[in-house]
Amino acid sequence: MRQTTIIMVVIAMMAASAGYFVAMVFAPPPQHSTQLTNINTRAVTDGQLENIVGQPRPDFTLTDVDGSPVSVSAYEGKLLLINFWATWCAPCVEEMPMLSELQSRYADQEFQILGIALDDPIKASDFAAELGVVYPILVGTTDAVLVGRQYGNRAGMLPYSVLIDQKGIVQWSHLGALVSEELEAQITALF
Repeated sequence: MRQTTIIMVVIAMMAASAGYFVAMVFAPPPQHSTQLTNINTRAVTDGQLENIVGQPRPDFTLTDVDGSPVSVSAYEGKLLLINFWATWCAPCVEEMPMLSELQSRYADQEFQILGIALDDPIKASDFAAELGVVYPILVGTTDAVLVGRQYGNRAGMLPYSVLIDQKGIVQWSHLGALVSEELEAQITALF
């Protein structure tokens, strides 16, 4: 009787562990609300963001989708928009075609978008190619999250964007889906 009870407990624990594993592997990733669009002031107040506007951009090096290291200093002297995203983030995906269009429109004016995917390099590369992304993509996991924190995103929420002027000073940060007209106004004000 005692041996049967032990076997039943072991089977129940194995079933629970297997269920948890299946749920973690096959459950959809958490989705971030598109309602985050204009919450920067509240997010700063809530401690989710650190206001880094007016500060020099933090240096970092991450790898591109081919595994080559790329430093943010490679974009010195350009108006730079850093956009943190992931393939599983619906608002991130929705704004990528607009970002590619802005990159193409302002490329001859020393404007550069730099995407930072919190994702697997192959998955991010394939995804960006499928969407026709025309700007460089860097990738990372914990290291990319730490870069986001350096740039003021303490909570690690996505999408998150930071606009840096030609002198390397952070001029604007935005948590949530970008609005094309608002972003373009920020960009053109710095040319």
